[in-house]
Amino acid sequence: MNLNEIVAANLRRIRHERQLTQEELAHRAGLSSRYVGSIERSDVSVSITILGRLAGALEIDPKDLLSPLS
Repeated sequence: MNLNEIVAANLRRIRHERQLTQEELAHRAGLSSRYVGSIERSDVSVSITILGRLAGALEIDPKDLLSPLS
């Protein structure tokens, strides 16, 4: 699994745990819902800035989006 896939899987899992739609997460992070969808499909690589915005919107540490699931 590459880093884009790890971020995608973690983002989707944490978003579901928090019962947020892609639209709600996008609004909280100041992003478009299409972009959030692209990240969750691992179609795009996210910058550190975007990773931080997503982590802030989810109220998690950014490392939680980068850590492979065991």
